[in-house]
Amino acid sequence: MRVLITGAAGFIGSHIADQLDERGHETVRMDNLLPKAHGPQATDENVVLGDIRDPALLDDLLRGVDVVCHQAAVVGHGVDPTDAPDYALHNDYGTAVLLAAMYRAGVHRLVLASSMVVYGEGRYTCPNHGVVRPGPRRQSEIDSGRYEPPCPTCGAALSPGLVPEDAPIDPRSTYAATKAAQEFLASAWARQTGGRVWALRYHNVYGPRMPRDTPYAGVASLFRSSLERGDPPTVLEDGNQRRDFVHVTDIARANASALETPAPPGALTPLNICSGIPHTVGDLATELAKACAGPPPRMVGGSRPGDVRHVVADPARAQRLLGFRPETDFTDGIADFATAPLRAPAAVA
Repeated sequence: MRVLITGAAGFIGSHIADQLDERGHETVRMDNLLPKAHGPQATDENVVLGDIRDPALLDDLLRGVDVVCHQAAVVGHGVDPTDAPDYALHNDYGTAVLLAAMYRAGVHRLVLASSMVVYGEGRYTCPNHGVVRPGPRRQSEIDSGRYEPPCPTCGAALSPGLVPEDAPIDPRSTYAATKAAQEFLASAWARQTGGRVWALRYHNVYGPRMPRDTPYAGVASLFRSSLERGDPPTVLEDGNQRRDFVHVTDIARANASALETPAPPGALTPLNICSGIPHTVGDLATELAKACAGPPPRMVGGSRPGDVRHVVADPARAQRLLGFRPETDFTDGIADFATAPLRAPAAVA
């Protein structure tokens, strides 16, 4: 099988390329080496340097390709809303250019890197009203240390649960909005062309080759960077935010399985790529500090605009349709991550 991987030099894309090599597939790799994700040493002679927004380049690279693995994106929380044009140009316009090129080339299969951020807040149950969708948390409540979202109807305390793929999409950040838009674009393309799309909604990915020292990195990388400076990891809120941390090698295996397994035709099929096992952000900071023999985390309260309280997903559909189950235990994965190579410091454009 011949696979075009966009973002192939990146954190996740490079692991997917390794996984496909091990399985004997032929890969065509492209990346534009955005400084938000790559340090100056991020070069690979097997990667074509180019922009996903270049239709002529895509027309050339898509010749003979069976399936596209679309990982190229600006990721992370970013700096502030001035990032929005950059996110939209790379993530959404870039995806639209890719989909048009796939149509011209007659390529009908896509594996799209999506994210759990499309859900916004996770799934909650009220003792009085069953499953409910909490609204955005008020800043005044966060400032006073009340972090849990209440029932929007009666104000009762909610119990967080596992989010299924049919949960409403409710993005709370610029990045989240662009990932939701990518899904909508790919879904429209599939309906128009009879194409087949898996949208892999990654949960909190960590592992070797994460970019470091950049606001576009994931929380595990930010904690590790602090510890390498001798500083305690800084944890917002009270550290009890629930997340699902997934090792990058498991993400790569999920992509390989999706590339080898055609999705249902004529629509987009989302899959949670997760463990289904919740851990708190405080758990992550504590385990990583221990593994790095560094200072314990510092809880500072507050939150960033758009932050959500709990997001842990239901892994059943990916297990059923792809046979995917993560293999890396949380404690073992964090111990490995404590000494794993990260990408060189990346400039912020």
